[in-house]
Amino acid sequence: MEIKVKLEAFEGPLALLLHLIEKNKVNIYDIPIVEITAQYMEYVQAMEEDLDSLSDFLVMAATLLDIKCRMLLPKETTPEGEEEDPRSELVERLLEYKMYKFASMSLKNRQVEASRSFYKPPTIPPEVAAFEEPVDTEALLSGLTLSRLKQVFDFVMKRREDKIDPVRSRFGQIKKEPIKVEDKIMAVMEYGRKRRTFNFRELLESQPGRMEIVVTFLAVLELLKLGRLAVTQEQLFDEIHLELIDDSPLVLSEDEIAYDTEMSEEEEE
Repeated sequence: MEIKVKLEAFEGPLALLLHLIEKNKVNIYDIPIVEITAQYMEYVQAMEEDLDSLSDFLVMAATLLDIKCRMLLPKETTPEGEEEDPRSELVERLLEYKMYKFASMSLKNRQVEASRSFYKPPTIPPEVAAFEEPVDTEALLSGLTLSRLKQVFDFVMKRREDKIDPVRSRFGQIKKEPIKVEDKIMAVMEYGRKRRTFNFRELLESQPGRMEIVVTFLAVLELLKLGRLAVTQEQLFDEIHLELIDDSPLVLSEDEIAYDTEMSEEEEE
């Protein structure tokens, strides 16, 4: 009568090797390669797996036979003069596999324990959830001195200096073209023709930059002097309103405009 033996299922050749080592209770650093290889081949011959699954086990079998042959030959030495153990690479692979196996078992146990845990949804009242602890300014500013403030200031300035590119900072700076008062006078005249009466603050706020604001202010003063604009302000600190009272063509000579509108970059900043 034929006896059928049912073998355990192994995920791969390393799992089978580790099982044989633990079954024989041998030291993983001193594997009896002849005995383990014989047992491994018995398991492989009894396997009823498809070719794809069996190929990994056959590769390991060839590796074991190679190690067995190398152990029968004189041992090779390293450049430092130490003898090489043909089993060292296999031992490292087994230790690495064992480490990952134990890690997977630990994660599986955590998953099982987590499946048995139940959590109650939070039932915090809205007024408690929205509570914010008031800031104690005295405690926040305690220990703050002028020396500490100076340290913070020096730190901020140092960070600003570090952001300056040491190469690009040596390049020349692009200067803006000077804005002419006469051009701005014509622009204010055109602005007044469209609105007739307009707000002085809104006129200045429509300018793209500080230099444009300064020149626009000078242009308004020049138009007031020439009698082209009238200014009204009902009470002190009220809005200033301008009215274009003469929109006839205006021709200006350079002698009539005595303002210097060129401004250095340091003055702009």
